[in-house]
Amino acid sequence: MPERRLGIGTGVALYVGAVLGPGVLALPALAVRTAGPASVLSWALLCAMSVPVAAAFAALGARHPGRGGVASFVGLAIGSAARAVVGWWFYLAVPVGVVAGALAGARYVAGGAGTVPVAALLLVAALTANHAGLRATGRIQLALVGLLVALLVAGIVAAAPQAHPARFVPFAPHGPGSVLAATSTLYFGFAGWEAGTHLSADFAQPRRALPRVTGVTLIVVSALYLGVAAATVAVLGSAGGRSAVPLADLLARGLGSVAGPVTAAVAVLLSFGAINTYLASAGRLGTALAESRVLPGALARTPRRSLTLVAVPTGALLAVVAVAGLPLELLLRATSSCLAAVVVAGLAAAVVLLPRRSAVRRGAAAGAAGTTVVLLATGWLVLLPVAIAAAAIGYRRLAGRRAVARPQRDRAPRVSTSPR
Repeated sequence: MPERRLGIGTGVALYVGAVLGPGVLALPALAVRTAGPASVLSWALLCAMSVPVAAAFAALGARHPGRGGVASFVGLAIGSAARAVVGWWFYLAVPVGVVAGALAGARYVAGGAGTVPVAALLLVAALTANHAGLRATGRIQLALVGLLVALLVAGIVAAAPQAHPARFVPFAPHGPGSVLAATSTLYFGFAGWEAGTHLSADFAQPRRALPRVTGVTLIVVSALYLGVAAATVAVLGSAGGRSAVPLADLLARGLGSVAGPVTAAVAVLLSFGAINTYLASAGRLGTALAESRVLPGALARTPRRSLTLVAVPTGALLAVVAVAGLPLELLLRATSSCLAAVVVAGLAAAVVLLPRRSAVRRGAAAGAAGTTVVLLATGWLVLLPVAIAAAAIGYRRLAGRRAVARPQRDRAPRVSTSPR
């Protein structure tokens, strides 16, 4: 049984860490580059879409707490095959996502040749914290998220006097369609609600705690994201799209010479928080999938074994990045495609499992439609969850055949070779 030790504070810290990830370092520039000042609409749209998504997952987690998270909800609503597919989507998205998060933070802290080593240190630190247990992880996260929020608010407030409305003109230089294009990239920064569902069983009172944790997290994340997005355009203008780390430039305008160390601290806190929560979720999901024979059964014993399995492709992908230099945007969009698929499936499960006339159920249906549009906007990367789904179904069938064959071998009569 999982340890039921999460309170409201640590729960909020883990949820904020999952949603408010290191993408905020690079995403504002990518959004401005794609949609210009109209990118603030992309941020606002995704904040609005987060409300029904977060509410639906909180309702499902409160009713069906467990390690399996969204995959378990989908299994209850649709069936075991769908549970396997959704579980693999999330489980295999974690290595890509945490590498992308570590690189986004390390790029600012070190840059150049130091990016990969710093990213590796962040990953090792998060893995070590998770091996120490969720209670220790939650305490660390609570302290780090509190510091992170304070630094971001201080930077936005300090830069606000340099804002100018003229920088919002022309508002949509690349056309209205660019707003939708920007959302597919920005979605990486709004994924995380699905990660929190794997921690639902670790709350002492899920029915009471999850709605509160979700509500506070929505307010904190939306305020910070919209503040950073609006300040990036209002203070930096078009230069925000050319900046490698617009948040650093924004803080420099407001904080002066201390902006460098502050931004480095923010980068580390953002990266560690997201990596930490996703690894905690993957550890719990791995045990649930192993118990259902969707992953090797040896992982069913403890989340630590599942974390070990996640660490292998994570390290391999980081090595590929070091050698081949995969672009960060590709990793971000690949993660978004898998996590968007998880969210669509989870919201479809919410439509089946939640009370028919409830507002949360209607919101889940609307959220599923909106997230499907975001998923399709990832372009050819939509093939990634399709490929993973085929692999999950193939593994499930193979595991099923082995399970059937094993008892047959055990029951087979032994032929004696000894002389009569």
